[in-house]
Amino acid sequence: MTNKPPRTQPRDGKRILIVDDEPRMINFIRMNLELEGHQVIEARNGLEALESIRTKLPDIVLLDVMMPELDGFETLRMLREFSSIPVIMLTAKGEENDKVYGLELGADDYVAKPFGPRELSSRIKAVLRRADMPASTPDQATLKIDARLSVDFNRHEVIVNGTRIKLRPTEYRLLYHLIENAGWTVPHDQLLAKVWGYEYRDEAHYVRLYVNYLREKIEQDPSNPKYILTERGVGYRFVDFRHENEGVSSP
Repeated sequence: MTNKPPRTQPRDGKRILIVDDEPRMINFIRMNLELEGHQVIEARNGLEALESIRTKLPDIVLLDVMMPELDGFETLRMLREFSSIPVIMLTAKGEENDKVYGLELGADDYVAKPFGPRELSSRIKAVLRRADMPASTPDQATLKIDARLSVDFNRHEVIVNGTRIKLRPTEYRLLYHLIENAGWTVPHDQLLAKVWGYEYRDEAHYVRLYVNYLREKIEQDPSNPKYILTERGVGYRFVDFRHENEGVSSP
């Protein structure tokens, strides 16, 4: 009998934490992720998950919404107090309100159950790719839009009336691409490809949701925006400020 050499984890394999109270779901996900060369860590509840994130330092978390005691939303809320690790929510409901709530709490994506191995793998790769993107820093570290609004590209912050407001990574990338094309309408599919990845080309609601987040942070009246304008049925346009300020360079 020949001894088979031990399986080694490929260089691009990641450490993935699965948080779910259903053993069958964990086993299903584990089997498929290990076939792709990833290392899988398990947690059966939110408290275990928070401890694993602190001590085992996974690259990404797959977090079930429906769990006893501490559900996925509360776990995510507590997690975001100390970590910006990428999180994909696993939800059996598929309801728009749950998806939006998860994204508002800081989730990077969601996958509705039941899902296939290919869909989950594609989402994991896309989220990790976005997390690994080097931050684009234009020649102008701080760009003045007008007397009220500036953008600090080094610190990923906006400065509104002298107050600094931190941007989440996805908010920053979206704002960057809108400002880079200031004065031009950027179609939904182009924003999705640039900010989220080609796999998200049919997920127009992501753009709408994050444009709303940005408007809440930078607009004086988000219901009557001055900076990020909607071109109905096409996309979004950042106001043309370039006659007063130099443009940003391409990432």
